[in-house]
Amino acid sequence: MPDALSAARAAVAEARAAGRRTLLETEGLSIARALGLGVPRRLVVPGPHAVDRAALDSLPGDRVVLKVLAAGIAHKTDVGGVAVVQRDVRQVRAGLLSMQERLAGRAVEGYLLEEFVPHDLELGGQLLLGMRWTADFGPVVTLGPGGLTAEELADALRPGRGGMIAAPLLGAEEALASFRRSTAGRLALEGLRGRPPAVTERVLAPLLERCLRFADAALPELLMELEINPVALTAAGPVALDAVARLGEPVAELPAPRPLATMERLLRPRSAAVLGVSRGDNPGHVILRNMLRSGFPPDHLAVIKPGLDEIDGCRCWPDLSALPEPVDLLVVAVAASAVPSLIEEVAAGGKARSVIVIPGGLGERPGTEGHAARVRASIAAARSAADRGPLVVGGNCLGVRSRPGRYDTLFIPERKLHFPAGGPAPLALISQSGAFGVARASHLAAVDPRYLITLGNQIDVTVADCLDALAADPEVEVFACYVEGFRPLDGRRWLDRTRQLTRAGRPVILYHAGRTRAGVGASASHTASVAGDWRVTRELARSAGALVAESLEDFDDLVRLACALRARRVAGLRLGALSNAGFECVAIADAVDRFDLAALGPSTRERLQGILQDQRVETVVDVRNPMDVTPMMGDGAFTQASDALLADPGVDVGVIGCVPLTGALATLPADGVQAENLASEDAVAAGLGALWRRGDKAWVAVVDSGALYDPFARRLEAHGIPTFRSGDRAVRLLETYCSWRLAVEAGRAAGLRPAGDVVPVG
Repeated sequence: MPDALSAARAAVAEARAAGRRTLLETEGLSIARALGLGVPRRLVVPGPHAVDRAALDSLPGDRVVLKVLAAGIAHKTDVGGVAVVQRDVRQVRAGLLSMQERLAGRAVEGYLLEEFVPHDLELGGQLLLGMRWTADFGPVVTLGPGGLTAEELADALRPGRGGMIAAPLLGAEEALASFRRSTAGRLALEGLRGRPPAVTERVLAPLLERCLRFADAALPELLMELEINPVALTAAGPVALDAVARLGEPVAELPAPRPLATMERLLRPRSAAVLGVSRGDNPGHVILRNMLRSGFPPDHLAVIKPGLDEIDGCRCWPDLSALPEPVDLLVVAVAASAVPSLIEEVAAGGKARSVIVIPGGLGERPGTEGHAARVRASIAAARSAADRGPLVVGGNCLGVRSRPGRYDTLFIPERKLHFPAGGPAPLALISQSGAFGVARASHLAAVDPRYLITLGNQIDVTVADCLDALAADPEVEVFACYVEGFRPLDGRRWLDRTRQLTRAGRPVILYHAGRTRAGVGASASHTASVAGDWRVTRELARSAGALVAESLEDFDDLVRLACALRARRVAGLRLGALSNAGFECVAIADAVDRFDLAALGPSTRERLQGILQDQRVETVVDVRNPMDVTPMMGDGAFTQASDALLADPGVDVGVIGCVPLTGALATLPADGVQAENLASEDAVAAGLGALWRRGDKAWVAVVDSGALYDPFARRLEAHGIPTFRSGDRAVRLLETYCSWRLAVEAGRAAGLRPAGDVVPVG
């Protein structure tokens, strides 16, 4: 990359010497050329009267592009700073005079006369190539629809289809694969309506590699942002027609790395203390009771409370200094104003190896910045000590519920939040928001996470820290993350770990909140709008292999699927579907996108035909896929038909829809009035549960009905069957999960193995 870096250094030095914060187009195009792009032939004139025939004769073609050169004008077209005229001295002078009048009063460096480059203006004929520094991920590179309507096109296309957003750590291979999947990429690489491709992968791959390497080396020291738009895809190769750039700026110094070896003390503490417990039911006392109920031994659990000897069987100590030895975990549930001095005491005295700070008011709202600054200063000072100081979780969080650690700091009363009995699910739920964490736990009623970690404002411990620590636990097979914003460059670490985990077959599910264009105003380019914060996170996460949830409901369902189907076989995308309602069969078929409806084999068709005949409905419906077994099908026959469909060797995955309002099925709980009992061993729930247990193929159930049938849906979930409340939703989320599974397995077969300390699954 020395040529591009040298070009960038020279351009930046010239701009700084002139007192500019942005590059002129000519300077930006010099970098584009060094990156391997073609650039139009051009010349610079100070004004209209400097144009002569000899100068124009140096440019080819019968037309010429006129542009203003001005550091303060990023979008020249918007202010009338671009025109195309005939290559004639009088017309060029007239065009420049008109432009000069329109821009009167603006600081203008001169005017650019540029070769007119013919190219296709339709989607796929011109691209936007941008790179910019992001606080979360560091440098990112964008390749998507170009031209004046770049933002509108990116907004109009489906999520993930607009273009490519890549980070250097993910590499050119992932970047090219992401671009290939996008609409802009497909049109550019495959052509449209018989036209040849506008560009080939042979040309694009090395260009992406150079851009990723340049961005990693040049941002943010030299540049904060470089946008080349449009890149015209011509027969001679990609040509940069315009370029804008913003000079580099100092970025905030990163805090010292956390002592992640201490995470073991946080996740599985041998001793703990709670500060802020009253005799009543304040949050501190609820936390104490929840910790005891979770199995934490009372003789290893202290309460910091002056004036009492014990509370709930736990010994009390008057203050932190009185603790006879350091505890692995200290839970702080006091007013925010008291937190800074407590953290200072812990950091200086070493009385706790990890701290969970429950209260808010540590930088989340105006007027509390001083509290947060004191806490951060104490933590930073402690990092220079031999033990690197304590880890701090929070503030403004509910803390941690750790099944292996036998503790729960969620100050939610037991009657308000129930977890299922039995062993924990192989799930780690990591959430910045405490309320999100407990709300998801309530929705995922049949799933008991092995870890539920809420981080609040990440004043110390971050989302990526948790992912790093939990990756070493082989009992965690599914990672679900709710993120409102990564700490500086923490997103980069999260991406790296996510790629390792997903390549090992351990899904990472992400819901990213805050999907606005906040922060775009600091940029003058289309790139920041096209690749806004949410788009950057979404596309980079997908490129790293994460399952990205577009909604909160999708997040819940992807977590359910990942937990329930992790050990089940997904051999392909051939779908077999069955329902006792015709509308649901149609809805399932309509929802199919990446799935193919499986062609049922002769033995399956014969078996299903026999079931229809036994139920005397063979004259009503035919054997097909999706299979409509009608509302007349009884419990046993419904189970037999489901078994026949799922057993077909041509069916890779299944959807079993059971609209429960029919009188032929026992789908209501016994109430002493009607004869039904959904809990009966002869009822369809038990039949489907048995079918689930004796097979290994991935399938889901659908219960499309109202609240009256919630007990039926819960019964199916109790058997371990992922259960949806509409067929189209079931198909969409199952497609998403199964496509992810197959992509991961294909990558592993191709030799893409996890690196580091990640434990492969399967």
